[in-house]
Amino acid sequence: MQQINPLELSQWLTDAERERPMLLDVREMGEYEICHIEQSQLIPMNTIPNRFAELDEEATIVVICHHGMRSYQVASFLERQGFANVINLNGGIARWAEEVDLTMAKY
Repeated sequence: MQQINPLELSQWLTDAERERPMLLDVREMGEYEICHIEQSQLIPMNTIPNRFAELDEEATIVVICHHGMRSYQVASFLERQGFANVINLNGGIARWAEEVDLTMAKY
């Protein structure tokens, strides 16, 4: 399982030389409404088994949740479905808010 920390992801997202990954947020709608990373796509964890076909198997996907546990499970699931470029955001949106976007709402 590939992992990325928030500072590494932030650098990646601001690097014009690198292709932007798909940001897959697997939290619930209420959590996403509190805070999220710009341009992330919300697909709650419990809907992934029925919706993973909507995702591009060839894309690099960074999976995001609150602390990194749900995203780890979803990333593992996607790998088992044949997705080769799946990365878990270590520490989730909570760590992002502490290290990257200090103005982001926390819960």
